[in-house]
This record gives sequence, C-alpha cells and structure tokens, in this order.
Amino acid sequence: MKIRKKTAKLPKAARPLFLVGYPIAPEPADLMVWFDREYGGPLRLAAPADNLVRSASHGPWAAGLIPALPLERAELLKEQLGWSHPSAGSVLPAAMKPGMAADLVLFAARLARGLTLLGQGTAYDVVAHRYLNPSDWLDRRLDRFDPEDHVVTDQEDCPETASVRYVTRGLEKFGLDELETVRPVGLPEREPLELLRGAAEELIKIGVSPKVGATFSLPSLGLTVLVARHRTAQGSQGPVSIREIVAATP
Repeated sequence: MKIRKKTAKLPKAARPLFLVGYPIAPEPADLMVWFDREYGGPLRLAAPADNLVRSASHGPWAAGLIPALPLERAELLKEQLGWSHPSAGSVLPAAMKPGMAADLVLFAARLARGLTLLGQGTAYDVVAHRYLNPSDWLDRRLDRFDPEDHVVTDQEDCPETASVRYVTRGLEKFGLDELETVRPVGLPEREPLELLRGAAEELIKIGVSPKVGATFSLPSLGLTVLVARHRTAQGSQGPVSIREIVAATP
C-alpha cells in the first residue's frame, strides 16, 4: 500500500484497536528489531508518556503502544476476554485523517502482530471481536492491505420477520459506520456476504460513509449499491452506527 505523505497524531483518548495478552510482555527494543526485519523499518518508539502510552511511528504512520499494561488492568482483561495471560499490552489508533485510515489501521495491525508473535500470546481485535493467535497472524502476513484481514461479517436470525441480517464488524476502525443487509430466510448466503465485503472494501477506499439515499458503485461486482437506512445499535463497547445497504435496481 502506498504510504501517504501526511503525518498522523495520537488522539488524547482512544479505544484500543488491539489488546494482546501474553505470559511475559515483549521488550520494546525487541519489537523494533522484529519490525525492522519484517517491514523494512525503521520503527521509532518514543519514551512513554505519563499514561504509559508510547508513540510508535514508521514513516508517516503512527499508533499508540503500551507493551505492558498495569497489572490490575491485565487481571481485568483475563476475566473480560477469557484468556489466562497474566500480562497484556495494547495498540491504540492515531487520529484518523482523510485518506490515511487504511494505512493507519494496517500499521496498528502490524504492531499487534509483532506483540503477539514475540510474546507468544493472543491478540484481540476490539472492533471486529476476533481473537488472533500466533498461527493466525502467520496466515495474515500483512505484506499488503486486505480488507478481510480487518473486517468480518456476522449473521443473525430475525424470527419475527423471517429474515437473516448480515452485519460487518471492523469498519469502525476506519472511522466508518458498519454495514448490514437483510435477506429472507432460506436464500443462499454467498450473495449478501459478497455484497458486504465488496461494499466494505469500496468504502475504505472512499473514506466516508454515504448518506441515506445515496448510491455508490462496486466495480468488482458490477453493482450499484443504495444506502437504504441508518440505525444505531448497542455494541459491547457502546453505541454502533450501522447503515443498511441493498443492491440498487438497474
């Protein structure tokens, strides 16, 4: 992926993109050596601020990094995430700017991958609600940007309407609303999954969530998509904005 020329700053407060648990927290110096070997470097880590957050940067990319959270926070994560790791770290997003979201999310994922492999632990993608062990990261080397590495799709039955709702998880990382589409029960799932994956990839490129009533094209599928409505759902980390999409009639 092309590296943008703009620089990024850390927001004053941000929800982590990744939490990583491990038996022993990796040393920041080891992470720098690993990153330089894997991605050409140099990875720069600033001295930790009062709140333990280090500013990590690689070229114009930036993220917040806490290799070792306070013990009381690590203990709380053991209970919340159901893992046995006594230590934990986190990767926080930089402030999103137009055109930089994909670059910054990719950089944060690379840092989380490094912590997971060096600590032989488990990463938790906070927005996508996905656990990643070392072997999972090895399947996602992140040498290039692939939206499916960062956005997943769930489905839930809606018995009251005899329908199935397909919803993305992960677009929030890019400063975008999540997407959903609803289909009658019994229809094949391939079409709605392809629609959501294609739409997610396109919106990451566009960088904004279209308004209700707007349309946008999916060249990869040869479709035009209509944003039918907007709703807010309660997620595990707070309210989540969701836009329903449908394939527009030609």
